[in-house]
Formats: sequence, C-alpha cells, structure tokens
Amino acid sequence: MKQPHLSTFIVTREDQQLDATTLVSEALSIGRASDCELILNHPTVSRLHAGLKEVGDNIYIFHLSPSNSTTINGRLIEEKEALADGDIVQIGPFFLYMGHDGKALTIRVVYQTAVRIGDTEVQAEGPEQAQAAAAGAAAAEAHEHPPDAESEEALQVFWDKRKREAGKITRPSALRPHAPPRLGKARFNWTPTRDLVRPWPFAILTWAVILVALLTGVAAFSFTTAFSPSPVSNPHTRTALAMTPAIAKQPNGNTCTSCHSIKGRMNDNCANCHKTEAFVATTTPPHAKAGIGCTDCHTEHKGANFRPGLQPMNASFQQAVLDPTETCAGCHNDNNKRRYNGQTVHTPHGGTFGYPYANGEWIWTGLTPEELAQKSDDFKRRVEQYKNLWPGRSDNQIRDGQFHALHLYRVRAIGGLRGNRAGEMDCFSCHTSWAGTLDRETPRKTCAVCHDGYVDPVSKQTVIPADKPNCNSCHVQHVEDKRHWNPSLFSQPQQAMGHVPTTHDASLLAQSGH
Repeated sequence: MKQPHLSTFIVTREDQQLDATTLVSEALSIGRASDCELILNHPTVSRLHAGLKEVGDNIYIFHLSPSNSTTINGRLIEEKEALADGDIVQIGPFFLYMGHDGKALTIRVVYQTAVRIGDTEVQAEGPEQAQAAAAGAAAAEAHEHPPDAESEEALQVFWDKRKREAGKITRPSALRPHAPPRLGKARFNWTPTRDLVRPWPFAILTWAVILVALLTGVAAFSFTTAFSPSPVSNPHTRTALAMTPAIAKQPNGNTCTSCHSIKGRMNDNCANCHKTEAFVATTTPPHAKAGIGCTDCHTEHKGANFRPGLQPMNASFQQAVLDPTETCAGCHNDNNKRRYNGQTVHTPHGGTFGYPYANGEWIWTGLTPEELAQKSDDFKRRVEQYKNLWPGRSDNQIRDGQFHALHLYRVRAIGGLRGNRAGEMDCFSCHTSWAGTLDRETPRKTCAVCHDGYVDPVSKQTVIPADKPNCNSCHVQHVEDKRHWNPSLFSQPQQAMGHVPTTHDASLLAQSGH
C-alpha cells in the first residue's frame, strides 16, 4: 500500500496572538468546521473552504467552497493555484501570508475587520509587502499546473479526509484555538451560526431521561426509608387493620404520602385518617388553644417496634423515646420552660395523684359538653338523677353529680375495694364510714387502686408502673373515643343490678357538702 506523502506546515495565528505551531500532515484543511486543521471562524468562511496539499515539488491551494470565494494576491482562485514566497491568500476577513522555511510552508494568519473579498488594497501593509506580493504573483504565473491526475488525487485527499472525520470523535487539531485572544486586538462582533455548535444527539438525551426516570422509580420503591431518620412503626406498615374496633379508615401500608403530602398539613392528614365509628382523633380546647396537634404527642420514625399511640404515657416504656418531655407528665412539668402560644405549663397535683376536691369546692371543672355527649343515655339519666337530689343545682353540685356518676355507673370494685352485691363500686368503696361524719381521707388513698399503672393489652407489657399515676385514666384527650382506657374496670350492663341513686345516697352526698 502506498504511503501518503507528509508535509510540514508552520502556522502563526496573529489574529489570536498565539505562538507558531508546527503541524505534519498529508494536507492542511482550512474552514470553520471543527474538524479542519486551520479553523477560521467567520460566517463568510465555508465549513470546508480550502486546502493546502503538496503535489510534486510545489504546494498548491485548492478552492473547495461553492458559495464563498478565495483570492491569491487579489485574484480569484477558480480551482487551484501554486503557492510561492510572499503570496497572500484571502479567505473572508482572514489574510494568510505564505512563505517557506526550508521544506516547510509557513502561514501567518492576520484578521482584518470588515474586509471583503477583493479589497486587496486593505491587506497591503507596506511598500515592501506590496513588492513581495507582486513578485509572488509573477512567480505563480511561472508555475505550471499539476497534471489532472495528480490534481484529482489531491482533491480526493480532502474529501476522503472529510468523510473520515465526519461521524466520529477525533483528536482535535493542534491548530484549534484553546483560549480567546488577548485584549487589544480589534475584532468583529458576531454570533457563530448553529452549524458551528455541536448539538447533543437527540437519542442520547432521550435515553438519558428514560434511564434517570427508571432509576428514580426503583430507588423510590427500594429505599423508602432513605430520607427518614428511622423506619416507620409497624402499625403504619401493615396492609390490613389489626385493631377491633378499628381506629383508622384504612391501613397505611408503609406509604409516605398518607402523612406527608403537598395538599394538606400532617396533623390534618392524621385526623382525617383516624376517624371511625369507634374513634375520632379530637383535640381538647386547651391543647388546641396552645397549638398542640397530633404530631406533638404522637411522633413517628423511631423504629419498627415503636408504638406511637402509647408514647404520651411513659417514656421509659419505649427506649426510642429519648426525650421524656414528649410524654404527658414530662410536658406538664415545672422544668418545661417552653411556651405554647404564650402559655406556660406546670407540674399538676403536686407531682402525685390529683384529688379534684379541696376546701369544700370541686377543683375539677366537670364534663365538657363534648364529653357528656359521648356518654350513653343511661349514664346521662344517672347524672340527671343525681342533680335532682339537690334543690337549686349549683355548679358545684352538678360537678358532684357527674363525678359520682362516673365512679358508680358500671365500674367494678377491684383491688380489695368494697362493692355492692353486683361487684360494682358504691359509696362505701371509697368512703369507709359515714354515720354522722363523712370519711374524706380514704378516697385520696384509694385513687391509686384504679388510677395507677397500665398494661398494654396487645403486647402485655407494663406501660406505666403500678406506682405511677395514669394521666389518661382521668384526663381524656380524644373525647370521642368509645374505648375506655382500661375496659376491665367496667362490668357488663345489667339493668337489674345497675346502681340507682337512693335516699341513702342522697343522705351521704348531703353530708359530704358537695
């Protein structure tokens, strides 16, 4: 196979103030395409405008552009022209000063602003250069044109090279500009045409979008806890409701958008889901006024075995609750200096069981209308019966009747407390004596029999120790919850065995002064 003849070209880019660069190549392509060896970036320069190729003993310039012109010493080049020392080639606003350095062809590139093809008087820089140009023109006339076969072979080199470069990524030419020219050089302000910008292939962008979408979808389903501090609790990962009666409309199934959504607040989403016939996630007026919502008492992402519903009761029950202030007793504490909508909290009942009666008055404010509305009709009838025992029915007496109805209606006597024939609590369960002198000390001591401790019926674990008061047994947050805090305290409804207020009760209550 015939080896290609290589020529040496020394190019000085004065238009970009770059040092001379030596290039050894079979031919030198000139144009504004990125794969040309000598890039002349201007709209009046074609993508492949011209080429230099050594044929025989001479180097010829081949005009390859059908739409833009090329001149040598002011004369238009039709097809090809031999080069001599001092020749000046104009391509657009660029002037290429040709010379020889031994066997190498030297090319000095100069850019002149607003110069058109044919303005030869502009590019002449002095008398000496004009004389050199004239001498070069005379020398060019003396050169013979190469044979047609060699000329065709030279032309084929440029087109074959263009075909080889098209459609593949090649190492850029050594003459490709790497940095903008330094300041101080007059330049023509223009914007390159789109054919000089190498766009991204549409197929690459399309497949890139598809790939990113697939990876995002896989990550969303495979790494659901990647952006959460800890896994969600098991009650919120179930695909079927486990509690009877149900306290949620539907199982969460480990979805994030059930709680975290763009359309609604998290507290609203919690309250909307936990709304069934047996349970409604309500908030008491004091908590609502203080800005307390569902997530302030029931938090998530504390581990799979965490029980959000039991969190307010006791911090020591679940080791994941590291902050005791997240519980009822921890929040309502003198040590909690936080303000809730400007309101402060304190330690209630002196840190022990609270007795709601002092100095002949009920400290307890009584059942709210919402709480009373959730009671059965039988309970409401009992309250009215107690209220009718006194003339006038002051607020203190109404609270007295509600308090005793809560403790005497279907409540079992446990822990050795005295009860009636049905095993339910009566007045003597708390007051051990009354004949003339009502015993008011015993009730304070017997409160702990019922209102302490709590064993979770699901896990059978002790949530609240037996020596600790259970705040939720007296202070009901979710007043529309039809499940009592400890169902074992209730007896089965029996009409014949139900406690009905009697004259005996009226005498006892009258002596109490309530």
